[in-house]
Parts: sequence; structure tokens; C-alpha cells
Amino acid sequence: MTACAGVNTVSGSAPARAARRATPAPLLRHRDLLGRVHAHATWPPPVPRGRGPAVSLASLQADLPSADARTARFAARVRRLEARLSEVLGEQVWREAGIGGPDDTEQLQARITTLEQLVVNLELKLQDQADHPAAARAANRELMSQLNRDPTRRD
Repeated sequence: MTACAGVNTVSGSAPARAARRATPAPLLRHRDLLGRVHAHATWPPPVPRGRGPAVSLASLQADLPSADARTARFAARVRRLEARLSEVLGEQVWREAGIGGPDDTEQLQARITTLEQLVVNLELKLQDQADHPAAARAANRELMSQLNRDPTRRD
């Protein structure tokens, strides 16, 4: 038997070598015996009737990329589940050890959120206060230009 591109093939000389004969002459003389050798050498072996569909090398090769993709998805899912398990076990250890941990962290996160909102509100208030003098100056300029243009004005 020789391997060619992943397919098992049988020549007349392969069984002769296996039987320690120099030539495949006996096989060549008995064509029915050579046919049986070839039938048994087909890969994968044929499925008897009533036991399911026959599988060919081409169909198995076509299924290989999807099996590889499925394996990659399962590996990614296992990594995500391991990370989540690590987080849960870590939180449990923190709680059981009484070190502090997640409860304190949640309180600190809430405090950070409150302070960030306070900063945003103060920045808006500061911007409004900066806009008021500018608006007052603009209104003052407009009034002064109207006074300067008014011919009925008495000095």
C-alpha cells in the first residue's frame, strides 16, 4: 500500500511485498483476488446497507474546515468560561477571607460615578459663568453703537 495525497492506494506489488513475494504475478493471474484486494483497500470502508450513509474522502475533507472552526469556537468559549469561573471564585475568596474586595469595590465605583457627575456639572456651571460676562460685554457694545448712531441724542 502506498500513500498518495492522503489516500490509500493499492498496487499489485504492495500485497506481493506484504506476502514476501517478488512479483504480483499470482494476484494478476487471479483478477477476482486482485479485485477483492482493491475493494478492501478503499478508504473509508463501505458502509453496509441499512447502517447509514456512505462516507467519502471528499466529504470528510469538506467537513474538516467546519470542524476546525467549531473547535476554535469551543476553545474560545472554554477560555471565556474559565475567565468567568476565575472571577467568581476570586470574589468568593475575597468574601470568605474578609479582606474587603468586591463590596468595597462596588462602593468605590458608585463614589467615582458620583464624583464624575459632579465634575461635569461644575464644568457646565463654570462655562455658563464665563459666558455671562461675554454676553454682557456684547450687549454693552450693541447699546453703545446704537447710542452713537442715534441722531436725536442730546449731549
